[in-house]
Amino acid sequence: MLSQTISPVLKQHLEAQLSFFTDMSKKMFDSTQKIMELNLQLAHELMEEFTNSSRQLMQAKDATEFASLAANQFHPTTEKLRDYQQNLSSLIAGTHVELTKTAETHIPEATRTAAAVADEIASKATEETEKASQRQRALLDKITNATQKVSDGQQGQQGQTH
Repeated sequence: MLSQTISPVLKQHLEAQLSFFTDMSKKMFDSTQKIMELNLQLAHELMEEFTNSSRQLMQAKDATEFASLAANQFHPTTEKLRDYQQNLSSLIAGTHVELTKTAETHIPEATRTAAAVADEIASKATEETEKASQRQRALLDKITNATQKVSDGQQGQQGQTH
């Protein structure tokens, strides 16, 4: 259990951080979902292409027809891979833009609240340092007074013995 409650300034900072990380996580999740959909689409298209190609190749009557069919199958697969690469690049670029916008939206508030927390910590540290200094001064005064009394008492006793 905390002996002190969380200060409003710290609470604001934590809320700003949480909001920032939540929005960033949402953007990353959405982008990951889109990439997974793109990967599934490519896998589905390649499986269909492979199945159709396999059927055609198995129906070839001789090696020449087989080689001709195999060569013709290469081009559509290459096009699908090129389209996939372009779509993936677009998704990644879009994700970068979205993450940048999200950061630009949240960073000013996070910076402001972080500065407020730092100011509060510095203020409390200054207060605590001053209190500690006062306690040390009071302790030194007590020690000085006690030493002075002992010294005065010893001088008084020496004067009576002489």
